[in-house]
Amino acid sequence: MRTDLTKKNTLIAVAMKEELSLEQADGWNVIYTGIGKVNALISVNQALTEFKPDNLINFGTAGSSRSDLKGLHEVTTFKQRDMDLRSLGLPLGVTLNDHINDIYLDRPGLSCGTGDNFVTANQELNTDLYDMEAYALAKLCLIEKIKFFCFKYISDEANENASSDWNENVSKGGEAFQNYLETLSG
Repeated sequence: MRTDLTKKNTLIAVAMKEELSLEQADGWNVIYTGIGKVNALISVNQALTEFKPDNLINFGTAGSSRSDLKGLHEVTTFKQRDMDLRSLGLPLGVTLNDHINDIYLDRPGLSCGTGDNFVTANQELNTDLYDMEAYALAKLCLIEKIKFFCFKYISDEANENASSDWNENVSKGGEAFQNYLETLSG
């Protein structure tokens, strides 16, 4: 059991109510950010002033092209999959003049590539999962010295069926995440 995450010192950031209801996160501080990196950053930045959390949990759905992955997983490596400055000689995912690129947390978990598009085909930047908010939030927490935790429920296989699979599975992860929250003190 992780005792450093409590209802009092933790903010949970979720893109959409369809992913996690307030009832499923009973008593926890939850904000709905909207979809994408920009919306997530704006919403969480505003909420940091109000809640002043020690911890931020990003929960949501993610696609995976790995057929062996199902259910809820912790993510501890974050990459920006849509930063593409290869024409300037930089590797995919690296931002010019930015000392923070890939983010690695010091615990086991999966990797996630964040971008502002819904993944329906193989990606050039290879990660276990694909989402639309986690990298931006991990980077904000790194800069602001807030402990970051990320849990993603695999909703689809990031392929040509991803849209219909996501629509079918978007709300299923909330129950799995609710079960995780119940294991925490707080």
